[in-house]
Amino acid sequence: MTIWEAIAVCAAGLGAGAINTVVGSGTLLTFPVLLAVGLPPVTANVSNALGLVPGSVSGAIGYRRELRGQRRRVLLLSGVALVGGLAGAVLLVALPSSAFDMIVPVLIGIALVLVIVQPWLARVAGRRREKHGRAARPDGGVPLSAGLLAASAYGGYFGAAQGIIYLALMGLFLDETLQRINAVKNVLGALVNATAAVFFLFVADFDWLAVVLIAAGSAVGGQFGAFVGRRLSPTALRAIVVAVGAAAIVHQLLH
Repeated sequence: MTIWEAIAVCAAGLGAGAINTVVGSGTLLTFPVLLAVGLPPVTANVSNALGLVPGSVSGAIGYRRELRGQRRRVLLLSGVALVGGLAGAVLLVALPSSAFDMIVPVLIGIALVLVIVQPWLARVAGRRREKHGRAARPDGGVPLSAGLLAASAYGGYFGAAQGIIYLALMGLFLDETLQRINAVKNVLGALVNATAAVFFLFVADFDWLAVVLIAAGSAVGGQFGAFVGRRLSPTALRAIVVAVGAAAIVHQLLH
């Protein structure tokens, strides 16, 4: 890897760390750059997963204020994310890298629709709960856990737009603000990346230089993303989610 290629990988890691913290889909920056500098697809995917762990942790720390009062929820959903992330990592080793190519744009598209209509769905659900005298489940219940299990498995496998899928699911089943949901999303993303990374250390090939460069960039990017993301209005944050998600769909369809 030349010095300019190394700079490009580090810069991609910085951008991915910021994007993952605010929305998700940072992999769409780092993965193509790793391919461009000559890494095979699976090696690039594994190196990317390892390198983005510090960025995910950095972003979660940056959102620590929004995590207050969500300890029980985070612990419960983290267990689901760990199981799903490990399953996805196993799938990456066992299946060809093209296995999810057709389904990814559909998943992202569904998630974007849910993100767009989430305020309306939340109002409808609130009125229904009032009518029947029921309170919202603080942990989202079985539907959210099942959805997050599948989303985490996808995240452990590849992870492009994983954060958007998390936001859509939690926005649908949790009675919370988008910023507090985003804080939980960052913790779950960090856990999935870390779980997959530990698994990959023992069973898959990776490039240490690429890992270190992405890790350095993503750690800085995670803090920057938290600084910016926490100051966005719900409407602005939702608009960014939709814009990044649409770009992810175009990227998947073209590749």
